[in-house]
Amino acid sequence: MSEKVDGTKLVIVESPAKSKSIAKYLGEGWVVDASAGHIRDLPQPSDLPADMKKGPYGKFAVDTTNGFEPYYVVYPDKKKRVTELKRELKDASALYLATDADREGEAIAWHLLQELKPKVPVYRMTFTEITKEGIARGLENIREIDADLVDA
Repeated sequence: MSEKVDGTKLVIVESPAKSKSIAKYLGEGWVVDASAGHIRDLPQPSDLPADMKKGPYGKFAVDTTNGFEPYYVVYPDKKKRVTELKRELKDASALYLATDADREGEAIAWHLLQELKPKVPVYRMTFTEITKEGIARGLENIREIDADLVDA
């Protein structure tokens, strides 16, 4: 997707259309890419790996014996996208999860964090407008993922 430079900061947004505009405002030293929406969800029980169908995940893809722990899978049509994001992350010095500023965006950011397993600092960034000023405000107000919003 994007050219990689050692030490760049990787920004992941939801929409591929937004990524080009945001990259223009951030400039050099930043790589902006998109998740293209949700990357994973609970599978249908019939889609669980065979060894899990007989255990506590088998009926709902949720472990009902262990605090209702969910078992998520990457959507088949998003596996390539996730692989590309992981590859970009290898060259990054930091990860900025800049998905939409709503409950769904927070959940997408959390799923990206869980799936990408970054070994670099991670920041949650939101903005309400794709302008130079809007992006600057987003960078000034970075935060952690809001677990309460994810769980809502």
